[in-house]
Amino acid sequence: MHSSPVLPPETLEGWFALHQLFTVDHAALRALSPTERRRMLEDASEGLARLEATTGDAGWTRLVPLVGGKAEVMLMHFRPTLEALGAVQQEVRGLWLHDVLRPSYAFLSVTELGLYHLTAQLAREAAERGGAAGDEAYRSALAEKVEAERASPFGQRRLYPTPPAEMPYVCFYPMSKRRAPEQNWYALPLEERSRLMYAHGMTGRRYAGRVQQIISGAIGLAEWEWGVTLFGRDPLEFKRLVTDMRFDEVSARYAEFGDFFVGRVTPAGDWVRGLEG
Repeated sequence: MHSSPVLPPETLEGWFALHQLFTVDHAALRALSPTERRRMLEDASEGLARLEATTGDAGWTRLVPLVGGKAEVMLMHFRPTLEALGAVQQEVRGLWLHDVLRPSYAFLSVTELGLYHLTAQLAREAAERGGAAGDEAYRSALAEKVEAERASPFGQRRLYPTPPAEMPYVCFYPMSKRRAPEQNWYALPLEERSRLMYAHGMTGRRYAGRVQQIISGAIGLAEWEWGVTLFGRDPLEFKRLVTDMRFDEVSARYAEFGDFFVGRVTPAGDWVRGLEG
């Protein structure tokens, strides 16, 4: 019998996120006349610069030329609503450059703060007083604590992250938790998931100041369950961090990873000028 209920953790959500990955049809680009190519690239520079100029509560966009992998360039967009993100997608489609871009992958998600420890604590307190998770006292305590988490500096950084200028390298990858018969994350008691995620988080904290992490949830939005976007001063830090985390019990037993995409944030105008040749 489980010592604690099999409950989903409470979560907080912030900005919607879209990672768009493309390859460039260089043959189609070369086939254009010099005038057509110049007009296309000027239009791309102006359009992408408008997206890059988005700041503050409106979100942000960054362009990342990729090295290796299955795509050539990645656009990362973070916006306050799904509709705003859809408008950005339409802007990208409206660029003349889109005629020579070939979609490789897209990942829709929303920035997320998982409250495993808080959910486990409240469920434990409910059981101790003879109640149950979800009753009126539980919901009242939850509402109060959730608002405090959202308003905290930590919560604001996780839900409404800003790209760090001093960490230009980027690594993005999707991941899910296993649901195999003997390795089913979703069948674990809440207390066990809370313990495992706490240990996992402590590994990440050792990289504070060297790697900044954005976690975005995608359950119900994409095939994979989470997206992980890492910013770093040195791309080797991605290798070190992911290696360390794979030795955590939660990753070793329950994590599945998708493809990894790595590059460096670059002003869109610089990337577009590189296409002129």
